Amino acid sequence: MNHQRTGSTRPKDAQPARPAVVIGLLGVSLDQGRGPKRWDRWRPTVSLCQHEDFLVNRLELIHDRHAQSLARTIEHDIAAISPETQVVQHLVELKDPWDFEEVYSALHHFATTYPFDPDAEDYFIHITTGSHVAQICNFLLTEARYFPARLLQTAPPRRSNHRPGELHFIDLDLSRYDRIASRFEREHQDAVASLKSGIETRNETFNRLIERIEHVAARTTDPMLLTGPTGAGKSRLAGRIYEMRKAKRLVTGQFVEVNCATLRGESAMSALFGHKKGAFTGATSDRPGLLRTADRGMLFLDEIGELGLDEQAMLLRALEEKRFLPLGADAETSSDFQLIAGTNRLLHQQVRQGRFRDDLLARINLWTFELPALRDRPEDIEPNLDFELDAFARSRGQLVRFSREARQQFLSFGTSVGAEWSGNFRDLNAAITRMATLAPGGRITEQIVDEEIARLRDAWTGPAQEAAESVLLEIFTADQLHDIDLFDRAQLKVVTETCRRSATLSEAGRTLFAASRERRTSTNDSDRVRKYLARFGLEWSQLKGDQSIKP
Repeated sequence: MNHQRTGSTRPKDAQPARPAVVIGLLGVSLDQGRGPKRWDRWRPTVSLCQHEDFLVNRLELIHDRHAQSLARTIEHDIAAISPETQVVQHLVELKDPWDFEEVYSALHHFATTYPFDPDAEDYFIHITTGSHVAQICNFLLTEARYFPARLLQTAPPRRSNHRPGELHFIDLDLSRYDRIASRFEREHQDAVASLKSGIETRNETFNRLIERIEHVAARTTDPMLLTGPTGAGKSRLAGRIYEMRKAKRLVTGQFVEVNCATLRGESAMSALFGHKKGAFTGATSDRPGLLRTADRGMLFLDEIGELGLDEQAMLLRALEEKRFLPLGADAETSSDFQLIAGTNRLLHQQVRQGRFRDDLLARINLWTFELPALRDRPEDIEPNLDFELDAFARSRGQLVRFSREARQQFLSFGTSVGAEWSGNFRDLNAAITRMATLAPGGRITEQIVDEEIARLRDAWTGPAQEAAESVLLEIFTADQLHDIDLFDRAQLKVVTETCRRSATLSEAGRTLFAASRERRTSTNDSDRVRKYLARFGLEWSQLKGDQSIKP
C-alpha cells in the first residue's frame, strides 16, 4: 500500500517560501491507531504530512509521558510518508488537560521559551488535536502573538479514506476583512446613537462622553454614577444603557426607576427593600420592594444623595452581597440587580458633611460620568429642537414645524448668553410642547416664539438668583453671602461652576477668559482666576470641594 503524500484541497501556492514549522499537540484519540489498519483511518497529525502541496519541514509534537508510545508510532509513520519532515517531540506534563489555567500556563511557557526565528521560518499552529481547552489556549496564544504563527486546521476527507483530508489556514488579522470591520463599527455607532436617543449632537465633549459610556456599559455590569444638573438627561440615558445591555444579553430583568427624593422615612425602606404584612401600621400585605423587582435587571436610583443613612447602609450591603432584609421579615431575600445612580449633588462634599456614606460612594464611584448642562452645549439645541418636535408629532399625531423666521428667532435666543436653561432639557421640552400646542395650523410663528421667550425669561429670573445663592451657600455662610453685592454673587456663581467643571486652574481660566485672551500678547489665565478668587478670600481648592471658608 502506498502511504506517500497525495493531493489535497489546497491551492498550489499554499506552500510557504521558507521552511514550514508546524506546532501541534498529539491527539490521544484522533491520532490513535495500531497495526496495518491504522492507515485506513484519518489521523490528523499524520495527515499534515500527506499533502503534496504543503511540505512540513519540521513538526514540533507536544505530548505528555502517557502518550510516549503513540508519539513514537506517529513519528515512525511520518518518516514513512514524508522523510523530509523532521519530528521533534516535546514532553509537557498536564495533570488535568481540562484545567484551563494549567493548560494555558504550560502552553504559554512553551511559547515564551521556544526559539522562534520568524525571519528564517514560517510557523503554523495545528489546532485540530488536543482537548478543547488546549485548542482554545493555542488560539488565544496565537491571537496574542505569543506564537508568531498562523492557525492551521485539518479535517477528515469527505468521501475517501485514502485521501489526506482537508487543510485550512486561518488568518487572525481581522483588519483585512472589511465587511467584519464595517459591521463592528456600524454596531458601535448604532449603540452610541441609541445612547443619544438618536440625536445627532454636535458638542465634541458630550460626544466623547457618550463614546466612553458606551465602551464601559458594553463591557461591565459594575455600578455607574451619572452626575449633572437636574434635567440634564440622566434618567433617559440610564434607560438607554439598560436597552443596550439588554440587547447584548448583559441583563434580562426589568428596568426599575425611582427618584430617591420622593422616598422619606419608613416608606423609603419599604419601597426599596420591601416589607412583610404587619411590619408597620398600614402594611396590610407583603411588598417585594424595588430591589427585588429589579432582580436580574437594572435599578436606576435618581438623586441617590437624598437617601437616608440607614437606607444607604442597606443598599451597600445589597450591592456587595446581593442580599438584604425586608422590613418585618425573619429571613433575608436576594436580588442580583445592576445599579445606575444619578445625582445633582456633590457627593464628596456630602460625605464630609456626614450626609452620605463614604463606603457607599466608593462602591458606586467606580464609573462616574458628568452630564453637561444644556447651556454648556448650545450647539446641541438645534438637533434637540428637531427631536422634541418629532416626539410631539408621535405623541399627539400632529406634525408641527417652525416658520423659517420663527425657528431662527428661537435658536438665536436659545443659544444666547441670556438663556439660562436652568431646567435643562425639561425647560426645552416644555417650551416646545407649549409652542407646538399653540401653533395655528401646525405652524409656530414669530409671535408664539416671542411669547415663549418672555415666559422663559420670567421663569428663570427667580430660580437663577436662588441657584446662585444655593451654589455659594456651599462655600459661604448666609451672613458672609449677605455682605456680597448681588452683581458679585452672579459673577461668583459662574466662576464657581466653571472651576468645579474644570480639571485644572488653567483650564478654568481659559474658559472664563476665552474672548479676551485672543486680544492679549501675554496670557496667564490661571493667575487671573487666582487673583479674582482672592478678592473674596477663596482658593482653588475650596471651589473644588476640598474645604470651605465657613467658620
